[in-house]
Amino acid sequence: MANHHTRTVPEPSAGEREELERWVRRPKTSQALALRARIVLASAAGESDIAVAERLGTTRVTVGKWRRRFVTAGCDGLLDEARPGAPRKIGDEDVERVVTMTLESMPRDATHWSTRSMAEAGGLSPATVGRIWRAFGLKPHRVETFKLSRDPLFIEKVRDIVGLYLHPPERAVVLCVDEKSQIQALDRTQPLLPLRPGAPERRTHDYKRHGTTSLFAALNVATGEVLGACHRRHRAVEFRNFLRLIDKAVPADLEAHLVLDNYGTHKTAMIHQWLARHPRFHLHFTPTSASWLNLVERWFALLTEKQIRRGTHRSTAQLEKAIADYLDLYNQDPKPFLWTKTADQILHTLKSYCQSICDTEHYVGVMVDGGDGSDRYLVTGVASERLRRFRSGALDLRSMLLEAGRDGWYFADVSDDFQAPLRLMPQDGSLEGRDFLPDEGFVLPDGPVGGSTAAEARRLSGQLSGL
Repeated sequence: MANHHTRTVPEPSAGEREELERWVRRPKTSQALALRARIVLASAAGESDIAVAERLGTTRVTVGKWRRRFVTAGCDGLLDEARPGAPRKIGDEDVERVVTMTLESMPRDATHWSTRSMAEAGGLSPATVGRIWRAFGLKPHRVETFKLSRDPLFIEKVRDIVGLYLHPPERAVVLCVDEKSQIQALDRTQPLLPLRPGAPERRTHDYKRHGTTSLFAALNVATGEVLGACHRRHRAVEFRNFLRLIDKAVPADLEAHLVLDNYGTHKTAMIHQWLARHPRFHLHFTPTSASWLNLVERWFALLTEKQIRRGTHRSTAQLEKAIADYLDLYNQDPKPFLWTKTADQILHTLKSYCQSICDTEHYVGVMVDGGDGSDRYLVTGVASERLRRFRSGALDLRSMLLEAGRDGWYFADVSDDFQAPLRLMPQDGSLEGRDFLPDEGFVLPDGPVGGSTAAEARRLSGQLSGL
């Protein structure tokens, strides 16, 4: 006779079983949900309620509750039900309006939105706008810099340098070499007011300048040690002298692989001649506009943070002594910087970023009379979301063009080549016009819409598309 406490659930479908097992495995699943999934899987295997309760450390009532919920509603029945409370006052339409306005428009009196200006424009409270922005990761007050490399050998150089970091050659030392030029010896015009309880350190906004120096540095990738020397000038002669210093510091039986940038002093005839006489030196140049590949830049950031930015130096000699003292102290307990990203991971991330730049900007044009019988076009960039709203009827043609055109317009002839398909919009405002697709080349004049940035993104994206 069957035990009256044995209650099984129907065999879950393949999709339900996969979902249940994922809840059990995922480290970020709530423990309550993971327990419910284990109960259902155990019951489906034929275990009794008592056996499941004993094995999972719960009660028979709990096992029966979630078994019945699964039989009734499937996997959705295991989720927490909506808790009672006050109804929502902010609808999805309000959230969408705030997000759309943040991404696609600017206030009339500023370059970016604040919570108060958005609250006034959207009819919400500043606290509500702040919650919406946090939920969608929007930070209009922040701006970051970037630069896309134009180096035609970008991929090859990335693989070369990252390969040195992750898999350094045997019987060789890898050094990251660069110059921190024009370091200023600065002194404030009045004495500093020291830190005290309730008040930070204070200094005058103006300063006295007592000359500059340039620091030549070589970071040993394996050990973290830094070899450095200060010079008052920054020429090929000084760089050659620094190479001689490296030559003395590196054991004679080791090859020397130097990672450095494309600065002119690194490629002069004098340097080529010196390298020809020292064949154990191998130079690996970073791509143009890609100094982030050089690990010594990270050490320069440490030097700036700990010694230069808040230092007071009344002469260049005093500044150079402070740098030398920091070098000696740092090399007493050096710590190497560990490179973790592979070349494929870097290139994949960059490819996705370039594609996102290309996919979020469309070019629309309105035909106008050129005055001499030829047709010309007013061209501007339009974000994908704004174009989608226009096509759905949520945004009329005039409003879309006015919003997009605030960043600027281009005058273009029919014969001009464009970086992207140009949507020709008839004067009646419909989108039944043809797409203008150039046969060769993508050249858009630089201008306020950012044509050159889009061009570099498309060029680099095409270069990475074969990966």
